[in-house]
Amino acid sequence: MRGMQDMLRQAQMMQKKLATIQDELKTREVQATSGGGMVTVTATGGQEIVSIAIDKSVLEAGDVEMLQDLVLAAVRDALKKAKAMNEEEMGKITGGMKIPGMF
Repeated sequence: MRGMQDMLRQAQMMQKKLATIQDELKTREVQATSGGGMVTVTATGGQEIVSIAIDKSVLEAGDVEMLQDLVLAAVRDALKKAKAMNEEEMGKITGGMKIPGMF
């Protein structure tokens, strides 16, 4: 019985650590660029896009499709980096064990 209580206590401690890390990750940011830096997208660890910067030269070219492609590529890369950051930080706590619904 004692072993079960210890295991439950450890699970509760891990749950608290995971919640703390998730809150911290929501404030951490990653950046991704496309088009050699023409478009820069910033996302949080909560996978929220917080800013998009577009170099004026892209607008001067007048190629809307190219701009759309650059923005899309940078957004996808930023979200991919945010997800990788989450998995890395969560893995430090869980020892690499994938816990459904956590990340």
